[in-house]
Amino acid sequence: MSNEIKILGFSGSLRKKSFNSAALRAARELMPPGAILEIADLSMIPFFNEDLETEGVPQVVFDFNKKIADADALLIATPEYNYSIPPVLKNALDWASRGANKPLDGKPTAIMSASPGMFGGARAQYHLRQVCVVLNLQPLNKPEVFIMSADKKFDADGNLTDEYTRGAITKLLQALIDKVNK
Repeated sequence: MSNEIKILGFSGSLRKKSFNSAALRAARELMPPGAILEIADLSMIPFFNEDLETEGVPQVVFDFNKKIADADALLIATPEYNYSIPPVLKNALDWASRGANKPLDGKPTAIMSASPGMFGGARAQYHLRQVCVVLNLQPLNKPEVFIMSADKKFDADGNLTDEYTRGAITKLLQALIDKVNK
């Protein structure tokens, strides 16, 4: 039996060269000892439709919810779309909020965002924090990680090259692990 802290990460972007997905991969590399990061793919989760739920929760949703339930904490990387969170992220959270089992309830959560813009996805993070309230997610207040000018901080292969950002993600991960250990 492993005592490793299990963190489930997912990105609100489906783009192949997503800076947010690249930030999650960087987080996996920067994970402190004693913790592991599994990255979930949200691309196959269908748009929420109560008819689908009535017919039987799709297997991909069931599997995603199980990964959330099995994780000790969540790490969400989100781009900003029109001052808010992207539909793929909101959809995944909506599915996970349904049914008798509430895998999101009380789950420690860290949030980060990456954007080529000068705000680094800050508005999306603040909107996501509003959604966290009703889901009873337990987001970290600090540190905050906003990766601004992301197009200059990742190389062509999606590797994080900016040392300051690497340090910020490392601090976020440690704070999340500390929250789990409390």
